[in-house]
Amino acid sequence: MKFLETKLKDAHIIEIEKLKDHRGFFARTWCQKEFEEHNLVSRVRQANVSYNKKKGTLRGMHYQLSPYEETKLVRCTKGAIYDVNIDLRPASPTYTQWIGAELTAENYKMLYVPENFAHGFLTLKDDTEVTYQVSQFYTPGSERGIRWDDPAFNIDWPTEVKVISDKDKNWPDYKL
Repeated sequence: MKFLETKLKDAHIIEIEKLKDHRGFFARTWCQKEFEEHNLVSRVRQANVSYNKKKGTLRGMHYQLSPYEETKLVRCTKGAIYDVNIDLRPASPTYTQWIGAELTAENYKMLYVPENFAHGFLTLKDDTEVTYQVSQFYTPGSERGIRWDDPAFNIDWPTEVKVISDKDKNWPDYKL
């Protein structure tokens, strides 16, 4: 795997390294040892899948409060998404900055979302499926969110948001 640093401290785009032959290819999408060598959280407690019927479906921007902070490893297995991370760590040099990455079934890229980052995505195709490994159990009551169009962040989404939950569209403005 190739661990590519992003402009956000501790967030990475991870590319697989394909071992190709006449059958196709083989690649690792997870290796605890390699994650530890890159000083990344290597604990997986939950694996999730999100199926989205329509292009323009937005899920996020979610995070969990201490002591239930989550690290996520996100991959699009069918279709395409624009995946976004926001650094919410007040002591970080990249606090309140965001990155977006296009993850598709064809490019096999993954996004590593560190603890205390908000995470969400917008589908770019109908019938999109996303899988993610999570370092913490989902804990009702500790979940928080940021509205997708919060002026504190000015996220530049690549296409119109057409489908969104009431909860995600009604998060209050983020207090800096």
